[in-house]
Amino acid sequence: MTLHLTGDPAADTLLTEDPFALLLGMLLDQQIAMETAFAGPAKIRDRIGTLNPATIAGFDPDAFAEVFRTSPAVHRFPGSMATRVQEVAGIIARDWNGDAASLWTSGSPDGAEILRRLKTLPGFGDQKARIFLALLGKRLRVPNEGWREASAPYGEDGSHRSVADIVDAESLALVRETKRAAKAAAKKA
Repeated sequence: MTLHLTGDPAADTLLTEDPFALLLGMLLDQQIAMETAFAGPAKIRDRIGTLNPATIAGFDPDAFAEVFRTSPAVHRFPGSMATRVQEVAGIIARDWNGDAASLWTSGSPDGAEILRRLKTLPGFGDQKARIFLALLGKRLRVPNEGWREASAPYGEDGSHRSVADIVDAESLALVRETKRAAKAAAKKA
């Protein structure tokens, strides 16, 4: 199954085939358009030649921030997001043997354990971790027991709450409308 999150087939293929790219896309999905965020890993790889977590963690921080600033920018906050990407890369390299998928595969964790692991990563608060867990379950069919419950409400079948629910342009529009309605309701309250 190929993810369709960026509008760029090559970037979507990278997200589908490289768990670290997908993790970084989710990390970058903050205060920028989702398509831009999830295209970020492809930009990084194209600019430095790899998405190897150890290489990224060991990259000169100033040079890595420049990778983020180069037009088109990886993120609207290049300095802070470059730092956060390097922090996450360091954790994946050091604690997960360079394999981001180990977060959801090592030791056959259930959904609650995957959620706990994700929440230890810089930039992955409760909501982002739940959305990513739902993305793993819904789009990549990660079979871990309890993922749907642990990712609630994002794991709900048939919902249009997050990136986990996007399969095409129509579902993207539905997710955007759900988010707009939620913001309007929050503003009204």
